[in-house]
Amino acid sequence: MTVLPDGLPLADEFPDVTRDQWRHLVEGVLRKSGTSDAVGEQAEAALATALEDGITVRPLYTAEDAPQDAGLPGFAPFVRGGRPEGSTVSGWDVRQRHAHSDPARTNRAVLADLENGVSSVWLAVGEGGVPVDALPEALNGVYLDLAPVILDAGADFEAAAHALLRLYADRDVPPHAALGNLGADPLGLVARTGRDADLPGHLAAAAELAALSHRAHPGVRALAVDALPYHEAGGSAAQELGCSLAAGVAYLRALTEAGLSAEAACGELEFRYAATADQFLTIAKLRAARRLWARVAQVCGAAPEAAAQRQHAVTSPVMMTRRDPWVNMLRTTVASLAAGVGGADAVTVLPFDSALGEPDDFARRVARNTSTILLEESHLARVIDPGGGSWYIERLTDEVAHAAWAWFQEIEGAGGLAAALGSGLVGGRLADTWARRSRDLARRKEPITGVSEFPNLTEQPVERETASVPPGGGLPRVRRDEAYEALRARSDAHQAAEGGLPRVFLAALGPAAAHTARAAFAANLFQAGGIEAVHEPVTVTAETVAEAFAASGARVACLCSSDTLYAAEAAEVAGRLKAAGALQVYLAGRPGDRQDEYEQAGVDAFVFAGCNAVEVLSSALDSMGVA
Repeated sequence: MTVLPDGLPLADEFPDVTRDQWRHLVEGVLRKSGTSDAVGEQAEAALATALEDGITVRPLYTAEDAPQDAGLPGFAPFVRGGRPEGSTVSGWDVRQRHAHSDPARTNRAVLADLENGVSSVWLAVGEGGVPVDALPEALNGVYLDLAPVILDAGADFEAAAHALLRLYADRDVPPHAALGNLGADPLGLVARTGRDADLPGHLAAAAELAALSHRAHPGVRALAVDALPYHEAGGSAAQELGCSLAAGVAYLRALTEAGLSAEAACGELEFRYAATADQFLTIAKLRAARRLWARVAQVCGAAPEAAAQRQHAVTSPVMMTRRDPWVNMLRTTVASLAAGVGGADAVTVLPFDSALGEPDDFARRVARNTSTILLEESHLARVIDPGGGSWYIERLTDEVAHAAWAWFQEIEGAGGLAAALGSGLVGGRLADTWARRSRDLARRKEPITGVSEFPNLTEQPVERETASVPPGGGLPRVRRDEAYEALRARSDAHQAAEGGLPRVFLAALGPAAAHTARAAFAANLFQAGGIEAVHEPVTVTAETVAEAFAASGARVACLCSSDTLYAAEAAEVAGRLKAAGALQVYLAGRPGDRQDEYEQAGVDAFVFAGCNAVEVLSSALDSMGVA
């Protein structure tokens, strides 16, 4: 036992705290806050958070919640990492994407990245990228035996792959030194484009490429199992994993039927997943993906050492915003940290302006330096499986794995991924998930900083050159900000036509202590729709509100104050606002049992935490005639 100089023992003398004691303290906090009178397990449940896929995050985890043994890094089931050393030797592969159609411009950007910290190149080729015949120019000056090249060629994958293989030969790259991925992903192409007529031929071509690369270039993988189409269509973490497993199984079947062993077939696959700003869910997803793929490989008869999943994590395009894009730097930092902690072998940080068009040099620099800071300054890769041993992460990994496996089995039961895509099973399920999430976004239960929360209406827009358009026609591409972006576009059009933003007048009653909180809430809410909040004068009364409203230039108004002052003054003030020409009168707060009274006096709607902000803002713009 360690004893301090004054004779007091350290923590080893403290008595153990039981879960019941902790729950008792929770009960007290809930009662004092007026949140709940629940006791025992119900009190603990009141603090739980529901995630997608039927997963619930609890407020407290203990050793009792830890699932089965996760094993050791580099050994089946590979939950703790695909290699025993993790990323401690050289960090993860810093991989940046290039998709400009001009090969000379792409070449300059590629060389700048490789000279400043990037270790591999993810290159769009064909439709939405560099022309196939311009591949040598785009990779001019690139040491192909040092920098892996990962192709993303869509329907042109066969031609692009052969062009890269010829380039290896033309530049005398030793067969064993070539590194990268030929990028064949026939099922990902179907998901992106909806075109499945060429799927049998594409699968045969992918299998032929795999056999060729296995023989001639052992360091070059042939296929990418890209789960981004399912993530970008609004899918959950488990749905993303389940679809990727189904695609991987389909590729294993095609490769083994073409003559490759199960071990060789596994070695030809690389899996691509999205990393989001939900760091714990991202960590759990990557760990669960390795566990699930190890199980698939085991069932397929592959040796344990061949079952380690190769992972490429990409910061989520869905989370990137067009308004206040600078905040994207923070989102991608958290996402790339989560990808590294989760054990991704390669990490791509999307530039903060990627949602606006072609990223500029500054954005690319920030993107590559994000990984550099995490690796070189934060030393994140020096710890193998940093999340291992956390009861929360271990439990979340287990729950994500079970949910993903259930979805994978459903896809397989429907005839496999190709059949599930063709029948609409995958698209329909992803759409349902996105609809539920959209409701949370609309109600700001999932806030978007700079968009649905704390928008800056005076910020100058960031302009970028139009980017190459990737192939589409299949699963949709969604963004978290899309509903609010549509509202802001209406506001922008009004500003361009009228010379100013649409306005709402904040009719604040009583002293600052009574109205400040709700006035700030209302201003934040309306600004999310591009509606400027006018709070001048700071306080109004029934006698002054009509004149103040007229002077504001607004066409709608929102009452802001305490419930006590609402009871005394709201009805009269609302009536005066309507008489002064207010097209809509809102009241900040829940009306309680006075709703009928307020509505009869002229209040049209109530705004409060959890209300459907998108519907409120759309209605406000409609009432002001903002198209």
